[in-house]
Amino acid sequence: MLENYFPILMFIIIGFLIGGGCIFLGKVMGPSRPDAEKNSAYECGFEAFEDSRMKFDVRYYLVAILFILFDLEIAFLFPWAVVFKELGLFGFGAMMVFLAILVVGFVYEWKKGALEWE
Repeated sequence: MLENYFPILMFIIIGFLIGGGCIFLGKVMGPSRPDAEKNSAYECGFEAFEDSRMKFDVRYYLVAILFILFDLEIAFLFPWAVVFKELGLFGFGAMMVFLAILVVGFVYEWKKGALEWE
């Protein structure tokens, strides 16, 4: 029984060894010449001015949740499109109901102003 899990265990061990080996080689062989430009603030463009544990505005989380919601719509469309011919009219109807529910949610969020960024 346990011999069935041996290939999985070997796969995990080899994965950790390869990953750890790449990180180790990068640390040993990679150049390390930090300067002021490399250590400067990036992405947001300004230096941190408060504690890193400060509270974020709830709009940030709302936009993130909305992105995930509507991004998942596309993730569900790809497998459906692959097997579209086998599903027939029932599969088409089910996807249209799914898309209609998402469109109603999108319109609701649009009307509530959740997509507006001040």
